Amino acid sequence: MKLFNMRDETTRRQVFWLLKRLTSYSLWAKKRDDWEVFARAYENAVKTWPSSQPEQMLADNLPRIYGILSAYNKGLDELRRGYRFIWRRDEAFDQALTDYHVVAKYLYPDGDYWERGIQEAPYPPKVEALNVLMRASEYVGEHAACEVPASERATAHFTAAGALLNPKAYVFRFYQLSYPVFPEVLPAVPPPTGIVIRSGDTVPVDGIWEPVTITRGKVLGLIPMGATSSENAGCFNYLVQGTRAPRMTGAFNESSGHAEDVDVSWCLLWKDDRYTDGTIPEESEYFLATPEAVSYIEPDPVIPRVRTGEVCPATGHWQATDHPEHQVHVLKGVVMPDLVIKDWSDAGKVHYVEWTLLRQDKEGR
Repeated sequence: MKLFNMRDETTRRQVFWLLKRLTSYSLWAKKRDDWEVFARAYENAVKTWPSSQPEQMLADNLPRIYGILSAYNKGLDELRRGYRFIWRRDEAFDQALTDYHVVAKYLYPDGDYWERGIQEAPYPPKVEALNVLMRASEYVGEHAACEVPASERATAHFTAAGALLNPKAYVFRFYQLSYPVFPEVLPAVPPPTGIVIRSGDTVPVDGIWEPVTITRGKVLGLIPMGATSSENAGCFNYLVQGTRAPRMTGAFNESSGHAEDVDVSWCLLWKDDRYTDGTIPEESEYFLATPEAVSYIEPDPVIPRVRTGEVCPATGHWQATDHPEHQVHVLKGVVMPDLVIKDWSDAGKVHYVEWTLLRQDKEGR
C-alpha cells in the first residue's frame, strides 16, 4: 500500500493544488452544470418512461433534486463575489451536498437492487444511465471546505493525504469517480504566513491551513523556554472564516483500542482571496484532459469468459451471456456479480451467469 507522506514535497504540492481546485468557482460551476443535466434527464424519465416497464423513477425526488440546483445557483452567486460562508453548516453548498447524498441513497430503492439505503446490485441499464449522469457532479473531497461541527469528537476532514491522493479512494462498489489530472509543473507550497491558531479557536481567514505540533526548546531538558519549532501533524485542510479549528485524529492507542483525537496548532499557508474583486480568473488547469483521449480498446482475445463468483481478469464493460441487455462495468480483481432477472410472475430471481468482455478500459491492459 502506498503511503503519502506530508513531508514529501510532491505530496504537499498535490494536496495544496487539490484543495484550491476543490474550492474553486470553476469546479462548483461545473458541478452545478452537470447536476442540471441530471435533473432534466431525471424529470424526463419520470414523465416519459412507459408505466408498463419495471423501471420507474420516483417523482417525489424531484423537489429535492431541483432544490439542489437552486442551492448551487445561490452558492455560486456568493462565491463569485468572494464570499465563502456558503460552506458553513446549512448554508447553500453544505446543504447541496447533504441533499445530494439523500438523492444518491434513494435514487432507485427497488428491492432487487437496494436495501436499507445501500445499493446491493448493478442498476438496470436505464437507471444506470441516470446514475452516471448524477455521479458526474460528484468529486472526492468536495466537502473540503464544509464546516466541521463544533464538537469535541469532530475532527478535520482530512487527517492523511491518502484520502485525496490514493486512487482507491476514487473507486466504489458500483461506480468510480475520475482521478484528478495534475499539471506537469505544480506550484510550490507557500511558507507559513505566521498566523497560528489552536484547535477550538475561531478561524480568522479563509484559506489552506497546515496542522502542526509546536515544541519549545528546554533548558537542561526540563524547563520549556526559548525558540520554538514546528512539525507537520497531518494533511492540509481548507478552513472557512468563522468556523472552529478542528482537532486531528492522532495515533492508534493500543490500550484504548482506538485512535485518539488530539488538539493541534494550525498554521495558515495561504489566504484565499480569490474572486473578491468580482472577477473569475482562468482556471482551466483544474480540468486537464487525460494523457490518452481513447478510453477503451478492443478486448484482448485471450481474456476468457468468466462466471459469477470468479475474479474479473480485466477492467471494462461485461455482458451477460444469453442476456445481452444486462451489462456491467467491473474492475479487475473484483468478484463478478450475479444477475437478478424477473420471471413471468414479476418475482426477481438470482441467476449465476457467464460474462463476456465487451469493452476493455485502456488502463486495464
